[in-house]
Amino acid sequence: MTASIERNRHVALKKLLGDRVEALPRGITSVCSAHPLVIEAALKRAASDKVVALIEATCNQVNQDGGYTGMTPGDFRRFVESIAAAVGFPANRIILGGDHLGPNPWRKLPAEEAMAKAEAMMAAYIEAGFEKIHLDTSMGCAGEPVALADELTAERAARLARVAEEAALRSGSRPPVYIIGTEVPPPGGATHALDELEITRPEAAMNTLAVHRTAFAKAGIGKILERVVAIVVQPGVEFGNANVALYRPDRAGGLVGALEQMPGMLFEAHSTDYQPTGALTALVDGGFAILKVGPGLTFAMREALYGLDAIASVLAGRALPDTLHATMEAVMLGNPAHWNSHYSGSAEEQRLQRHFSYSDRIRYYWPDDKAAAAVETLLSRFDGDIPETLISQYLGRVYPAVVAKKVLPRARDLCIAAIDAALEPYSAATIAWPASAISNTPF
Repeated sequence: MTASIERNRHVALKKLLGDRVEALPRGITSVCSAHPLVIEAALKRAASDKVVALIEATCNQVNQDGGYTGMTPGDFRRFVESIAAAVGFPANRIILGGDHLGPNPWRKLPAEEAMAKAEAMMAAYIEAGFEKIHLDTSMGCAGEPVALADELTAERAARLARVAEEAALRSGSRPPVYIIGTEVPPPGGATHALDELEITRPEAAMNTLAVHRTAFAKAGIGKILERVVAIVVQPGVEFGNANVALYRPDRAGGLVGALEQMPGMLFEAHSTDYQPTGALTALVDGGFAILKVGPGLTFAMREALYGLDAIASVLAGRALPDTLHATMEAVMLGNPAHWNSHYSGSAEEQRLQRHFSYSDRIRYYWPDDKAAAAVETLLSRFDGDIPETLISQYLGRVYPAVVAKKVLPRARDLCIAAIDAALEPYSAATIAWPASAISNTPF
């Protein structure tokens, strides 16, 4: 890792974190989820690590129309802050981010209609106090190519950034920091089997910055380029339904080197879910100081809930008729819109993917009333400690922590612990600075 990349990281993280921390971390985990158990686990992990919590909502989850969660940006803020109050996490240590903000939810409309919707969404996010904005206008709308030319992507990003700046001035909100990109991985992971991913070329990353500089200047907002802290690129990291592409630093050396020519800039890594600690650490070492994770956390939560589902039947001595698994299958079959274009193969293969795919499309269904009620029914079946032997059998992810008396053998605690176990590699990768880096690199 070069000194210039270390300086870039310090500068960019200082802009992002401001005065919320006494000492800057190596990087930061961006938790992209709207599930209350995930938010609770993330806040508790941030409290334990003594770091800022970065919580992001995506354009599909949360928008002025409600998104699939039914929440507007203002609703999401209140939702997160209510959980923070319940667990004793200071609201001023939370950064709210908007992920993939652009026309994506309305991309089946003509471009002008979709962009008008995106502008309204952007204003709503800023007025609700979101401070980290990922500008994502890389997708085509009705009648356009799937991927747009860099110049058009940048022009539309500048248009949304101008709306954000005007909304911040109008509402008295803190002006946001921005994330840009023209080679943005799809939200929620790939929909196909992964073989060899094409890594963003160094010149393409630098061109992203150049075309945005031109577009921002043309839109009359050239000064806000100093608040662009990161670029989204593809470092060779992704997950599909059945496999995960792990980060290989040897393949991304040229891309990492491009940061040396972009002062004050970071890379933001999307789709880092399921990467092991070593891969996440190598990403941060290479300047990918913002690590985004979402489906991997709800995957861990679903894993824990299904483990508890099995334990409930064991303790009852019979197969229960109203299992969570059965309820979720009925809910997903009743409303296939969130999974049927993502899962392929035979009926049996699709059934397995609905519940166990890495892309975790099941996460879209947890807000459903029937699903939420089924979860509460499951958790209510446990009125005391769960035998350690059953935790070993069905909840192996958290068994060591239970045996070590770090986690209570209670249903809800086990769910939080499972999510926390998925977060732990991110803490290991982002928190500790080498002493030499702290002493030799000024803020």
